[in-house]
Amino acid sequence: MEITGPRLDRFDEILTPQALDFVAALHREFDSRRLELLEARQARQAELSAGGTLDFLPETKEIREGDWQVASPASGLEDRRVEITGPVDKKMTINALNSGAKVWLADFEDANSPLWENCVAGQLNLRDALDRAIDFETGGKSYALRPDDELATIVVRPRGWHLDEKHANVDGRPVSASLFDFGLYFFHCAQRQLDKGKGPYFYLPKMESHLEARLWNDVFTRAQELLGIPHGTIRATVLIETYPAAFEMEEILYELREHSAGLNAGRWDYLFSVIKKFRTRGREFLLPERNAVTMTAPFMRAYTELLVRTCHKRGAHAIGGMAAFIPSRRDPEVNAVALEKVRADKTRESGDGFDGSWVAHPDLVPICREVFDGVLGERPNQLDRVREDVAVSAADLLSVSETPGDITEAGLRSNVDVALRYLAAWMGGSGAVAIHNLMEDAATAEISRSQIWQWIHNDITLADTGERVTKELVERIIAEELEQAAKEPGYDEKLFGQATALFKEVALDDDFAEFLTLPAYARMP
Repeated sequence: MEITGPRLDRFDEILTPQALDFVAALHREFDSRRLELLEARQARQAELSAGGTLDFLPETKEIREGDWQVASPASGLEDRRVEITGPVDKKMTINALNSGAKVWLADFEDANSPLWENCVAGQLNLRDALDRAIDFETGGKSYALRPDDELATIVVRPRGWHLDEKHANVDGRPVSASLFDFGLYFFHCAQRQLDKGKGPYFYLPKMESHLEARLWNDVFTRAQELLGIPHGTIRATVLIETYPAAFEMEEILYELREHSAGLNAGRWDYLFSVIKKFRTRGREFLLPERNAVTMTAPFMRAYTELLVRTCHKRGAHAIGGMAAFIPSRRDPEVNAVALEKVRADKTRESGDGFDGSWVAHPDLVPICREVFDGVLGERPNQLDRVREDVAVSAADLLSVSETPGDITEAGLRSNVDVALRYLAAWMGGSGAVAIHNLMEDAATAEISRSQIWQWIHNDITLADTGERVTKELVERIIAEELEQAAKEPGYDEKLFGQATALFKEVALDDDFAEFLTLPAYARMP
């Protein structure tokens, strides 16, 4: 393997010859299958764009009707009532582990800007945390880990199958970013986790089919063989955050059953996927502005109900969606309204049978825990609630047109504002960004730009002003939002310039970019 990124301080502790050989072995064995599956995604997209639809697969009916269960919950994953998500920088590593959450999603994906420095330093931070060698002081404040028995369980989210790591090459080809992130963590930390009585656990993003889950399962099996780790030690939770995956939940669990830790409702990327998959189909799959699409919309309700039913039928955990609100110490009124929305969201999820849910900020851990404590009590989960009352059809999952809500200038302006601010931060190396009291990540930026693309291509008229959404209107709003941002402290003209060019490419071009992170990553050093 050839490393083209700089070897900064202590990077040689992660990028050892043995670790790189391990990643290279996985890449050589599995990358051709990864590329074939990415081609299959394109073929399926072509079918949908030509008028096809999504449905439960007839060829896997026996799996859906079969009598099987996933592996029992692994040590440290029995109770997942509160999970906190965030990038793998040093400060977040300590704060997340100390937060009181049961699980920390250590994120190399949507909450991480994939600068080479972030990706390798993140691996170092995880290893240092397991070695209890990560304490530090900055700005007169000390950061130190609590005792091990008070720390959240680490669950690592590698980047998705569609991404490469351009600073690492095997046989002249870029390494799969998924295998790079997974392989380095597994090589350095699997045994460390086992020594602490837990294990190497993962969240798997962006999958579109059970065949992609099968690939991950084969990677897990081979990785365990190569390092002499017992089969089934790895456990993985799959984010159901693409539209096709919602129709293959049982099959995904089945493929990973010996390594499965459940499914998660990745709501923001799911909405992005709805737009992306049916972007050529006119108003049948048109969504109102982002903040109007709640979890009570019929197609979203069907998605979450089916997820809980599917998981508990197979003995797997069902984990709810993100509470992205960031509490403000300066505006108690804003806090009160937002916290009530968080409470209502978590009350709905716990009442539906979810075993836990996500938050983006440590201050939200207590409210999420309180809500789930009220339902679970001393029980670690509610796997016994099999939700046999739930019956969801393909038509229910596809009922996007029944979603209430308007498209307003305020909604359009918010999408532009959030996307520009987020992309500027992302290009600067920050993947989880506080914007207007919400923690934004790549998923919310994807919704913002894809909604604008969809509205432009469907001759949408704004409900409040009567203006039609055109490229010219969006260009004008971009200029106005940039003018406002330029007045604020910390404005970086270069980063906002890069963000503007990227945003115009992915929101205004006639060709729809598959993921905004692909052209964004190409612009990164």
